[in-house]
Order: sequence, then structure tokens, then C-alpha cells
Amino acid sequence: MSSIPEPISAGSLLMASTDLVEPTFRRSVIYVIEHNDAGSLGLVLNRMSQTAVHNLLPEWTDTVARPKAIYIGGPVKQDSALCLGVIKPGADVDNIPALRSVEGSVVLVDLDADAEELGESLVGVRIFAGYAGWGIGQLGDELMSGSWIVAPSLPADVLAPAEVDLWSQVLRRQPWPLPMLSTHPIELERN
Repeated sequence: MSSIPEPISAGSLLMASTDLVEPTFRRSVIYVIEHNDAGSLGLVLNRMSQTAVHNLLPEWTDTVARPKAIYIGGPVKQDSALCLGVIKPGADVDNIPALRSVEGSVVLVDLDADAEELGESLVGVRIFAGYAGWGIGQLGDELMSGSWIVAPSLPADVLAPAEVDLWSQVLRRQPWPLPMLSTHPIELERN
């Protein structure tokens, strides 16, 4: 792997390196929503909670992708929710104030909006409790230390089912030698 990190922008994925074994981020896949001079913000795509969407936001149950659970977006502000969605082909985000474009067909969704009305423009949504955040320069330092691998995202990553090992799946579609990491054991001590 290169010692110079790939550029990051909204829509990039941060893949936990095999050396990042801290439980909060071990084998995590983070979708970057914002990355600028003030810091970075993202959502962990592969940490499903045991809380069903219908228990907290019943109006979103029909719009949320399966499994219909709240996901843990990160360790910051877990008492608040953010929502990512994938728009249907041909949907015009510019005319829907409750949707804010992030990258390509991925949007931030206002959870105070009418879920049924927005559902007509969305393939599906994923609701996250909390987020991952980095202050000025913090993510750059973590990238230089090798904690994260930067990868491009696909809209399907945002709505990936819980049974998919998203970390391995994303690594397998990267240039050589990154696909080799996709077979790295979850618990090295058991290998």
C-alpha cells in the first residue's frame, strides 16, 4: 500500500485497516459525508443495532432498506439521527428541499419530512444513530499512520444488507494488492 493517502471527498469510503483493532471502528466502512478544512464527518455503514426503525421512527418503516433497523453511525451524538438515501434514476433532487445531494445518487434525507412523499423519489434509506467525526487535521494524521484505506463508494454500499461483509466486499473491488486484505481474519488470535 502507498504511504500517501488517496484524496478524500464526499462519497469516499474509509475502510478500517487491519491494524485498527479498536472495537468501535474494527473492520468498519465509513461513508464520508463532508471533508473540508473544518474537519470530516461520516457514517459507519456496517454496524446494525438491535433497534427496529418502527420502534423509533414508524413513519419511515416502509422507506427504509432491509434490514429495517437503526444503524450505529459512529460514537458521536448517538442520541441524534442522520439518514442517507439513494435516489431513483431520474429523480430531481434540486426540486426536493428535504434531500441534500452528497455524491452521485446518494443524498442526506431530512427525517422531519414526509416519508411517504419522499419514498416516491428514493430507492431506499438507511437511518443512523450518531456519526463519526474528526477535527481539523485529525483524519489526515490517522491516514498517514495507516489507520484507514480510502476507497470509492457505490450507491449500493449505503443500503447493503447486514448479512453482507461490506468491508471485505469493498476491498475485493479495489486495485491490487488491496483485495488480498479482504481475506484477513476477523480474530487474528484464532487463526
